[in-house]
Amino acid sequence: MNQWYCSVCHEILNAENKPASCEICRADDRMIMSTEQVPGTLEQVRDMARTKLKGICAAYPACDGNFDKICQREAYGKPIGLGGAGQGRSFRANTEALSRIEFNMSVLGDHFEPDTSCSFLGVDLKFPVLAASTAGAQKYNEALDETQFCVSVLRGSKEAGTIGLRGDTWFYTREDHPSLNAMKACNGYGIPIFKPRSQDVLKKLIETAQEYGCKAVGVDLDGCGSTIMARQGQPVFKKSVKDIEELVRFTSLPFIAKGVMMPEEAQKCVDAGVQVIAVSNHGGRVLDSTPGVATVLPLIRKKVGKSVTLTADGGVRTGYDVLKMLALGADAVLLGRDIIRAAVGAGTLGVKLHLEHVHKTLKKAMFMTGTKNLKMADSKILFNQD
Repeated sequence: MNQWYCSVCHEILNAENKPASCEICRADDRMIMSTEQVPGTLEQVRDMARTKLKGICAAYPACDGNFDKICQREAYGKPIGLGGAGQGRSFRANTEALSRIEFNMSVLGDHFEPDTSCSFLGVDLKFPVLAASTAGAQKYNEALDETQFCVSVLRGSKEAGTIGLRGDTWFYTREDHPSLNAMKACNGYGIPIFKPRSQDVLKKLIETAQEYGCKAVGVDLDGCGSTIMARQGQPVFKKSVKDIEELVRFTSLPFIAKGVMMPEEAQKCVDAGVQVIAVSNHGGRVLDSTPGVATVLPLIRKKVGKSVTLTADGGVRTGYDVLKMLALGADAVLLGRDIIRAAVGAGTLGVKLHLEHVHKTLKKAMFMTGTKNLKMADSKILFNQD
């Protein structure tokens, strides 16, 4: 008799041959491995993801959207995969904007252990790093089932001491929505972010999220640039301030407006009553030639002040990048592509290992910049040549 490990729920299964599914969580055999194969390091997780994502993502040490990377080579009409829109300038702008920011290294003072604890919409977290609202991993070489992907992200985030967002895409429907299916399986511990569908459809999805006990809801405003949604009979729309006000009033949950890149539009979202603005250019996937998120983030913070919670995503790969975003004005930071790779590689375990690694490097960055707690993460820790 052999032992098998379910990477979604951690169950150990006893069977001569690899089980077709987990008897506990029903994850299929793509998420089951022999106990000898269970990864113990993040690098092993990435090796496993690299194999499953062959031809789509090579899990390079530098995920920067350059043309020498598989994801960003000329697609000539093929699906975007994990790359950026057009020539990938927005994708690269995210990483380039972060790379230009440098820390002041502080080596004098009392020894301390950095405190990374925080609260996000009333949820206590070990550190301010959340899984971003990605979707569609199932379509990457059929590497894993979409609902199992979503469950892995939510469970892995919780086990690492934080919370996960989940997204929406063209093969999600109101009747069968993998993100919401996962929310139900995880007792509502997560935050669904929906594409900007019609108001009526959004209200039905929000009602389901409320029924499942989700911590918040939101709309992926930058998702209005998705052309595949309309081709699949699920049109998306630009949302007016009036539309956002209507949704904010409709739900009792905190509301997140994702995909804001202009200070003036951020202020309009605040005026509409949203509680969180997610500063994001959709990972560079909806419009070529935008600035990097790290470039516009401090401008948006200056405009809205402390009146709203800000999250930021785009090019964040390490705990050092996380601290840069926090110093520029973010209250929490989201990880996208890396979480996809972690979940594809080893499900819940992969997500947990990745987030724990980012937490570790965040603490290292805080220690070496004299940042004892998150309140101290401001522009003073950044090098300014002026």
